[in-house]
Amino acid sequence: MNLTTKYLGLTLKHPVLSSASPLAQNLDGVRRLEDAGASAIVLPSLFEEQIEQEAMHMLQTMKQGTESFAEATSYLPDPERFLVGPDEYLTLISHAKKSCEVPIIASLNGRTPGSWAEYARLMENAGADALELNVYYLATNFNVSGAEVEENYLNILRAVKKEVKIPVAMKLSPYFSAMANMAKRCDDAGADGLVLFNRFYQPDLDIEELEVQPKVDLSTSAEIRLPLRWLAVLHGHMKCSLAATTGVHTPEDAVKLIMSGADVVMLCSALFQWGVRRLGRLAEEIDEWGTEHGYDSIEMMRGSMSQRAVKDPEAFERANYMKTLQSFRPVA
Repeated sequence: MNLTTKYLGLTLKHPVLSSASPLAQNLDGVRRLEDAGASAIVLPSLFEEQIEQEAMHMLQTMKQGTESFAEATSYLPDPERFLVGPDEYLTLISHAKKSCEVPIIASLNGRTPGSWAEYARLMENAGADALELNVYYLATNFNVSGAEVEENYLNILRAVKKEVKIPVAMKLSPYFSAMANMAKRCDDAGADGLVLFNRFYQPDLDIEELEVQPKVDLSTSAEIRLPLRWLAVLHGHMKCSLAATTGVHTPEDAVKLIMSGADVVMLCSALFQWGVRRLGRLAEEIDEWGTEHGYDSIEMMRGSMSQRAVKDPEAFERANYMKTLQSFRPVA
């Protein structure tokens, strides 16, 4: 079976990628992921707050003492000549590109349009093959409308696209009221890919210490159902690539997502649970399953169970919804 696929205009040897995670936070980790079989590697996110915090720290350091000795400002370099932001991230991109043969995808995580988006250009200059833009924005302001939230996402996308020539993938949450329309607007705004979906941080409460307790739960295969539905809806209607993440653990998970329309599947929780060797093994298992079932290529498999041929997707979804509820029988 020909496992070759295209994602963000990049030709990949198979559709299994490592998603953004601490596993790629240093060069040794990146090399391990490549050796384990990742066809491309998404680096951990660099956050808007990190970039802005370093910028503020640098400016405060430069200004120390200048109120006492005005002439001291003549000894300070021009701020524009400084590399504002975490240098280590750019170094990681550069070293990863020199050490690895697979594409390296940088990741930016932001919530508001701003000067931090200029850092995308520095990532491109450092050698990143593509960029994943992860907008984590929880609208807790009662005066902010859904339309404003959507426009904020699009403004961030446009700001980043303005800075770079490399492909930009938009990692979305599943909580838009009109997901299909939002995906189309991202596509029209120049997104080269959509990653479905971002898993939102879900804190817990410590009722003894009366504190908010940070908590990260690994995904399960049951969680593919949400991206599965929307990939099936979007396939054939977008110019951009489609990536599936969240809940990818087994070859059946991967095959379902590809059949619904995904160009690639991304692994994170499965790597923490089973180890990084899961990357290459999953690619082999997709090959085995496809060969056994008569598929010649990923291209032949992709979108074969999408809703592209359905005349009325809304009626299709409604009918499935009713069928599911009416056919359910609880265990006695």
